[in-house]
Amino acid sequence: MVKRLSLLFVTLLISACLFGLNAAVKQELVFVVNDEAEAYDPGLTSETFAAVVIGNSFEGLVKLDQKGQVVPAAAESWTISKDGLTYTFNIRKNAKWSDGKRLTAQDFEWSWKRVLNKKSGAKNAAMLFDYIKNGKEYYEGKVSADKVGIRSIGKDKIQLTVKTPTPYMLQLMTYVVYYPVRKDMVEKDPEGWSRKPELYIGNGPFKVTEVNIGKSIVLKKNKYYRRTKQVKLEKITLRLIPDLGTSLTAMEAGDVDGIREVPSSEIPRLMVESKEFKAIPALGTTYAFFNCQRKPLDDPRVRQALAKAIDREQLIEHVLQSADVPAKAVVPFGMSFNGKDFREEGGFYGLSDTAQVEEAKKLLAEAGYPNGKGFPELTYKYYTHPLIKKLVEAIQQMWKKNLNIHVKLATSEWKVYYPEIRKLNYDISQMGWGADYPHPMTFLDNFVSTYPSNYTGWKNAEYDKYIALSKATTDLKKSVKYMHKAEDVLMNEMVLLTIFHRGYYMMMGEHVKGWWRSSLNTTYFEDAYIVK
Repeated sequence: MVKRLSLLFVTLLISACLFGLNAAVKQELVFVVNDEAEAYDPGLTSETFAAVVIGNSFEGLVKLDQKGQVVPAAAESWTISKDGLTYTFNIRKNAKWSDGKRLTAQDFEWSWKRVLNKKSGAKNAAMLFDYIKNGKEYYEGKVSADKVGIRSIGKDKIQLTVKTPTPYMLQLMTYVVYYPVRKDMVEKDPEGWSRKPELYIGNGPFKVTEVNIGKSIVLKKNKYYRRTKQVKLEKITLRLIPDLGTSLTAMEAGDVDGIREVPSSEIPRLMVESKEFKAIPALGTTYAFFNCQRKPLDDPRVRQALAKAIDREQLIEHVLQSADVPAKAVVPFGMSFNGKDFREEGGFYGLSDTAQVEEAKKLLAEAGYPNGKGFPELTYKYYTHPLIKKLVEAIQQMWKKNLNIHVKLATSEWKVYYPEIRKLNYDISQMGWGADYPHPMTFLDNFVSTYPSNYTGWKNAEYDKYIALSKATTDLKKSVKYMHKAEDVLMNEMVLLTIFHRGYYMMMGEHVKGWWRSSLNTTYFEDAYIVK
């Protein structure tokens, strides 16, 4: 009996010690980001850099899980009418804002109608008005807000009516533009509320408590979140380090727990040496816009010549030193319909992984610039980033070598750069797109004539027609066919310089568990925790 009691005592003592050690582990994380967003407003922004803040501070009615499946979020359930036009969502009774106030159907109604109000300046308003009944009419000022297919029913039900049955509507609603925002907070400072912690009230697992411009954003656990008992992290510091080399040094020195991006030159070494290195598959395409309103870029032959004169394979292997894939169209690999990958079925529009020098020279000559003679000096603008700098410099050299033309380079910080691109104040501009939802339309929508994110100056009625037809049909096969036809128009006119389909290359400490980064480029910490 004494032996048993002694053994029990020792066991309890060991357990207590282990528990004490585990309890001593601070549930605090430092994660490096490399850019600041212009704003962190879920309804108005289209900036990728805002995703990690918004994605951990807010959530919509539904969200994507780690397998890419739509699951309940602020809504506990929903029904879809037999005709596929009406969605009714039941909001959780325990859904609250980060200040404890209850989240209601009216919050969603106001938030969505705010996006649809043209005066708000929402970058992705088309993600609502292209689908919601009378959404576009309201956006254009033709009908009043009460005519829009958005209706709250009491505090706990929100009803959405779409124009036509949309098979990917739930996937679409996982994007941040469908997140709720607090009316009273936004109205206190419509322009700057998303940079003020006292106004930045969300409904996600964390809440922003500090915004230190140029340094960091701090988030702490939201005690009013519906799953707050399952949220382990108490604090997340998103530390701003613009230089990728400096952020890697901080990671390898153990000063931070993770970094959003690694220098491309270090990828080969890290793939071999580091268990903390992570390669995440992505739905994204890096490209450059051609300003189709400026000469000589208003000539499709010039754009085609520029596109054929670059060696995508060399850019990936020797400049990026990554495992990315050459992009010969705007929609990336990884989205399948009826067992067929959209990209493989759509083809590659006469582009090659390597440079097609003779074809490029011929096209330039046909456009009136034989061997580059008389070609005006253009400027290729890009945002300040060491990897992008290497990329555009390599492209500049390829155009010089293969077409005998000189293109100037100009760079600026994202905050300065992005507004200039939106004004079409460029000749060629470095951009790209990561999917907002897992469907080709997230890439194709951007080039519709009236779409707010169409910063190319290119408008094409045939393209617009095919996109509209794809959205209008309930026949999946026909919808896919029209999307291919639309991409045919876009790529045959070479409206943009497609460069590569990207993956995400980052690092996270082995002591950080439960986090995940989606193929849509948001890193989630809701289930993350720190171990000894």
